[in-house]
Amino acid sequence: MLEILSATEMRALEQAAIESRHVTGLELMERAGRALVEAVFTEWPELAKAPQKAIVLCGPGNNGGDGFVIARLLKDWGWEIEVHLLGDAARLPPDARVNHDRWCAMGEVHDLAEAPRNVQGAALIIDALFGTGLRRPLEGTACAAALWIGAEKGAARIVAVDLPSGLCSDSGRILGAAGDVIRADLTVTFHAPKLGHLLDAGPEVCGRVVVADIGLVARAEGAVRMVAAPDAQSLDKAASAHKYGHGHALILTGGAGRTGAARLAARAALRIGAGVVTVGVPPAAQMEVACQITALMLGRVRDGADLATVLEDGRITALCLGPGMGLGEDKVGLLKVALQSGRPLVLDADALTLIARDSDLWAHLHPCCIMTPHAGEFARLFPDLAQRLSVVPATGPAYSKVNATREAAKRAGCVVLLKGPDTVIAAPDGGCAISAAAYGRAAPWLATAGSGDVLAGFITGLLARGFEPMQAAETAAWLHVECARHHGPGLIAEDLPETLPDVLRALPDQAARASSRMSALLASSSPST
Repeated sequence: MLEILSATEMRALEQAAIESRHVTGLELMERAGRALVEAVFTEWPELAKAPQKAIVLCGPGNNGGDGFVIARLLKDWGWEIEVHLLGDAARLPPDARVNHDRWCAMGEVHDLAEAPRNVQGAALIIDALFGTGLRRPLEGTACAAALWIGAEKGAARIVAVDLPSGLCSDSGRILGAAGDVIRADLTVTFHAPKLGHLLDAGPEVCGRVVVADIGLVARAEGAVRMVAAPDAQSLDKAASAHKYGHGHALILTGGAGRTGAARLAARAALRIGAGVVTVGVPPAAQMEVACQITALMLGRVRDGADLATVLEDGRITALCLGPGMGLGEDKVGLLKVALQSGRPLVLDADALTLIARDSDLWAHLHPCCIMTPHAGEFARLFPDLAQRLSVVPATGPAYSKVNATREAAKRAGCVVLLKGPDTVIAAPDGGCAISAAAYGRAAPWLATAGSGDVLAGFITGLLARGFEPMQAAETAAWLHVECARHHGPGLIAEDLPETLPDVLRALPDQAARASSRMSALLASSSPST
């Protein structure tokens, strides 16, 4: 499991290591500086071949201490170094002050208010101003530095220590209405990725992210997880099982002209391994659906009474309601019967809108439900949480998508999967994971009509097979992104289920890669010795 840490969790791990005398603060600072230099030379090997010029911006905390280490190491490599400090050196934390003094034995420290003498001649600009410690928007001298970097950096590569200055470590949001931030080409962070690298504007601002090992071994209790490649064996089918042994999924559709979304979801549920998938169809749409399906089964479901009769079949192991279902009063009855059945249930699209409109339905939600809203549906379901997410953060740590999804899951009493490039999945007990389609796993082709219906079908198929709700949501989200990446440009929603067999066949190799210290999303850097 790869954990994703908040700033507080990371500080607690560092402090625990220091207090246990496993390592000193100065040693951690030295390791961080060395790891960053190694990451830079790995990313741009040409910079290691000939000494050049670097501008190092040091902040008033321990992030600034890392900057002084980096300046010293590059100076030892033969580079020309220009160091600028924000604030008074006398007020630096003890370890940062030690490294400030070590640098002063080698070179000058300029006030950050003094613009660098020759930005155009620099190959690197090191942003060691704030890192994970930022609690307010960039202002004054720091804001001015962000502006001149953006305007005058020329060919210089910008490298952030831990996190680009201006970005909230816990939310990935840019602090302040002005939106001032130092945009990095490379961000080097330590021990584990931070929430801000993956959420909101983080992937846009961080550039490429490298996670460096600095020798910390502890884990943070209750940390958010990164969704990784599923174990291929968990998706295998037993050779001796029959079709109903792999589950029977029931997916309800709307009336004539509104059946496409449910058919997409049903096809996805079948592809992911449900042994039987039935599309529940109102009478007026039976001919339309019958003309469009082959391996899928068709069942007549007009209203709640019909659904109750169908659910007398104990072999039905999971349901999906919402894609193309419609919003009529009869659909409320269907939804209520489905919820009262207690069966594992995916609630998507129109089902979520009905729940948002009818407070009585909330009482029937149960732990085997999975709600899969996009941002607009989330705002209808949880308007107060969505409003908090929409407010421009004036201070940090800012309210985040993780905060909102966790609160939503606790309130609903079921798993909530809040979709987006930074999909967040949370359980009522606070367990939380991020499935990020970013960096090396970016999948912009998923922004196409019907892709969410396919995700709902993937989840439903896994529930039908017996996966627990959180496991089903995480596995489906990972496979959904991987299908899009495998197909690439030109993707439409119908392609996703058809691409899944190739993705499943490749799982053993992907699982092996994902079992390394870092997932495919982020690059890694070896610890210094």
